[in-house]
Amino acid sequence: MILTIVALVSVPVMIIRYLYGLGAISNLSDGRAWGLWISFDLYCGVALAAGGFTLAALVHIFNAEKYHPVVRPAILTAFLGYIVVILALLVDLGQPWYIWHIMINWNIHSPLFEVGWCVMLYTGVLALEMSPALFERLNWKVPLRVIGMIQIPLIIAGIVISTGHQNSLGSMLLLLPYTLDPLWYTPILPALFFVSAVAVGPAMVILESTLSGMAFGHAVSRDVLSGLGKLIPYILGIYLIMKIADLAVAGQLDMIVNSYPQNVYWLVEVIVGVVLPIILLSIPKVRQNRGGLFGTALLVIGGLILNRFNVSLLWQTIRPGYTYFPHWMEFAVSAGVVAWAIIVFMLAIRLLPIEQSHEEVAEKPSHALPEAARSS
Repeated sequence: MILTIVALVSVPVMIIRYLYGLGAISNLSDGRAWGLWISFDLYCGVALAAGGFTLAALVHIFNAEKYHPVVRPAILTAFLGYIVVILALLVDLGQPWYIWHIMINWNIHSPLFEVGWCVMLYTGVLALEMSPALFERLNWKVPLRVIGMIQIPLIIAGIVISTGHQNSLGSMLLLLPYTLDPLWYTPILPALFFVSAVAVGPAMVILESTLSGMAFGHAVSRDVLSGLGKLIPYILGIYLIMKIADLAVAGQLDMIVNSYPQNVYWLVEVIVGVVLPIILLSIPKVRQNRGGLFGTALLVIGGLILNRFNVSLLWQTIRPGYTYFPHWMEFAVSAGVVAWAIIVFMLAIRLLPIEQSHEEVAEKPSHALPEAARSS
C-alpha cells in the first residue's frame, strides 16, 4: 500500500511536468543544469544495476555455477534499474519527444551518444535475458529454445555494452575539468566507475536476495551469499589502490587532509564504503552471518551512492548567484519510479519462475538449454 501511494503520487507530478515544463516541478536553472534525477536515477541507478552483468559473467563466462540461483533475480533487478533510468530521463530531458533522434543523428564524439545507445541496447539485452522466465511460465518451448541457442552471445553482448556504459558515465565528467572538484576529477574516472560498479554488483545481489528471502521465503543458500561477499574485498581493494595511487601520482595526497570540507566527504566515502567493507568481509565470521553480510553490503552500496553524488552533484561548482536544492516534486519523481520498479519486482517474483534453487537449476529440462548452449 505504501509503495502504491508513492508510485501514484509520482503520476500527476509527471503530468504537470509534461504540461508546464521542468520549471513547474523542479528547482533546476541555468546555474544548475542537472540535479537529483541525473545523480540518483542515472548515475546511481546504472551502477546499482551492475549486478546483472557481474553475475551473468560470473556464472556463464567463468562457469561459477554455484551462483546460478541468483542470476535471474540479479538480471531482473538490472532490467528494472535500467527502466527506472529511462523513465527518469524522459522526465529530465527538456524535449523528451526528440529522444529517438540519437538513432539517426550520430555524434560519435559525444559521450552522451555512447550513453544513449548503451541504455537502449542493454535494456533490450536484459529484456531478452529475462524472457526465458516468461516463456517457462507460459510453457512456450520454441521461443525458449531460440533464447537458449543465443544465450552465450547475448550474455557476452550484455557484458560488453554494460562495461562501455559504466565507463562512459565517467567519461562525461571528464568534460568538466573546471567544474568538478580536483579531489574527484581524474583521467582514470571511467575506470574507477567501472571497477566500483563491479564491486557493488555482488553487494546488490546480497541486498536483494536477503530482502526477497525475508519477504517471500525464497532463502538463498548462505554459502552462495558468503561466496559473493568473499569476492567484494578483492574488487574494492583494486578500487582503493587506484584512488590512492591516482592522487599520489598527481601529487594531491595532501588534499585528503587539507581540502576541507571536501575531504570529509571523500574520507566518509572511502572509509565507510571501501575500507570498512574490505575489513569486515575479510573476516569469515562476518561472511557466514546473514546479518553481517547484509549490513556490509549496505555499506558498499552507500559508499557508491555517496561517490556518485559527490562527483555528479555535491562537488560540482554552481554558477555564481545560483543555489540548488531539489524541489519536493523532484523527490516525488525519483521515489515514484523506484516504487514502480519494486512493485513490478514483487509481481515478477510472485508470477514468474525468478527464484531458483540449486535443485531446480540441475533439473532444468533439456529444451530450456539446448546442446549448443550447454557445450558453450
